[in-house]
Amino acid sequence: MASLFIISGDKKGDYYPLGVRTNVVGRDEALPIQVLDDLVSRKHLQIRYDKQKSRYLALDMKSKHGVFINDKRITEETALADGDEILIGQTTLLFTEKNFEDWESALSHFKKVGERMRPTQIQ
Repeated sequence: MASLFIISGDKKGDYYPLGVRTNVVGRDEALPIQVLDDLVSRKHLQIRYDKQKSRYLALDMKSKHGVFINDKRITEETALADGDEILIGQTTLLFTEKNFEDWESALSHFKKVGERMRPTQIQ
């Protein structure tokens, strides 16, 4: 099953396995995926698994500042692909279709992704 990594913001490095349940991301303390960002709504983003098509879908829950996938604002339910970056408020989430056995293996993957994102320095 897929996972979400927080790749910027206060909880950078946190990861959340998504499973097949519907997940809501936002500022509300009752949410399993809480993002502490002043520009994030209490219930900002919904991610659900579509069993018929075996894919994950993202939906903006009428947030004030919107949801952006790979720098494009979404206005309807949108299919997610491995490596998509989701921006909510000033916080970036990384969607991956990979499943991890434990926190250490997820952290190792996150660090490798971070290395790929680092620009090459030309001297």
